Amino acid sequence: MNHGYYGWKDETVAAVTEEYEGIHTPGDLYDALSHIWCEYSCAPRMRDQWSKENKTLGQCSITAFLAQDIFGGTVFGVPLPDGNYHCYNVVGESVFDLTSEQFPGEVLNYEDNPEQFREKHFAKEEKRQRYEYLKEQLRRRKGKISFGKNTKTSKSYSD
Repeated sequence: MNHGYYGWKDETVAAVTEEYEGIHTPGDLYDALSHIWCEYSCAPRMRDQWSKENKTLGQCSITAFLAQDIFGGTVFGVPLPDGNYHCYNVVGESVFDLTSEQFPGEVLNYEDNPEQFREKHFAKEEKRQRYEYLKEQLRRRKGKISFGKNTKTSKSYSD
């Protein structure tokens, strides 16, 4: 399956945990989160702009730290004009950004950016809660859908 996020072509990144059934690659995680990302998981300052058409908006740090849990590696942040950082993952030589689609038409610089630390991000209680929400929703999906390349069920799930 073709995805639109940065680094989607790199299938060399593999899960280092079996905690989430069916999640073996970043593409599997993206497919699963596409059914989970919602207004609630969006950063509060961006909720009024969130939509199903722009489902990755405001999801970057919580998604990047969840991806780090599953694939290892390091979370880095692209500095943004408003003083915030847009988070993405680096595992070995592979760089992927599951939420890059929130910047249509923009080219982000994924080189020489500062490392991001969950302790600092999760010092904001609302952000930690949104991260926990994503984790819990991903766990709940266990067994309900296969995220592998060859199979999917036709079930739909609500946010």
